[in-house]
Amino acid sequence: MIATTTVATPFGVLLVRAEDDEITAVAWLEGKSPQRAPALRGDNGVLSQARAWLDDYFAGRFRAVDFPLRVDGTHFQQRVWNAIAAVPLGRTASYGDIARVTKSGPRAVGGACGANPICVVVPCHRVLAAGRRIGGYSGGRGLDTKILLLRHEGVAIPSPARRARTAPQTSMTL
Repeated sequence: MIATTTVATPFGVLLVRAEDDEITAVAWLEGKSPQRAPALRGDNGVLSQARAWLDDYFAGRFRAVDFPLRVDGTHFQQRVWNAIAAVPLGRTASYGDIARVTKSGPRAVGGACGANPICVVVPCHRVLAAGRRIGGYSGGRGLDTKILLLRHEGVAIPSPARRARTAPQTSMTL
């Protein structure tokens, strides 16, 4: 059974989808036309768990993910998403860092980040470009959403005018 719900956050609306008893998608609805937004159907226990986790996350009550996920993708995407999930809250990694862990290339990692079906929970927003520049973000309102998420997690992000010259203060080498 497929069930969906929406979660209002300070940064936009998220659509959460469950199949059977696993969360299979968390996606920003910004930028999607009303015709493309999936219809809401049903509810189940795992959707309630995910909704509670997201409510806590956006309220600044950070905790480990406590609901089952099923992240469908290629073997390579799975490796990248697992590496991204290992980046601690309040830290960042570069596409190159993730590429070294997954024995791949930064551009391939960027492609897998863009295909991440479970944003926020699998925190692709914590992955930055070379030199700790912000890089890209395909969810929500793009880079604005990425910056808001990073700041929400306590990552120091320079102002836009200084972003190209100054790196975030908290980083991680995997």
